[in-house]
Amino acid sequence: MPHVRTTAYTHTERGGRNNALGSRLSGRHVMSAASDWSRFPLGTRFRIADTNEEYIIDDYGTALVGTETIDLYKLSRLDMQRWGVRHVDIDILQWGSEEQSLKVLAPRCKNHCARQMVASLQRKKTQQKKELIASLDPKKPQQKKKT
Repeated sequence: MPHVRTTAYTHTERGGRNNALGSRLSGRHVMSAASDWSRFPLGTRFRIADTNEEYIIDDYGTALVGTETIDLYKLSRLDMQRWGVRHVDIDILQWGSEEQSLKVLAPRCKNHCARQMVASLQRKKTQQKKELIASLDPKKPQQKKKT
């Protein structure tokens, strides 16, 4: 995916040391990252092309909902400030699970941020079902394969 907007955060900010799953934020080999889970679902694993750093989406944040921005976990405030805002190319290594995202978010729907992501994920799911049904409709002419 070319040119994804990234920002950075650290554990000294409001969210603390834990991710959305209640585990410690990871600053090791595969680092934590946050996103709008309806854009980049929970468990999405990616590598930043320029730095070869690997991240996994295990967190979300209110400022990320409705955006294509990924917030990268950094070990210190200085590292966070050094990163700033960058547009980077990423390689998706493994796409996350929208089902798992919904499972974690559904009980949190009192929170506006979680409610927005759930609504967006449900719309996406409904649209995918409609597209699948339309593709299976025998009345609809099938496209011929090019040989």
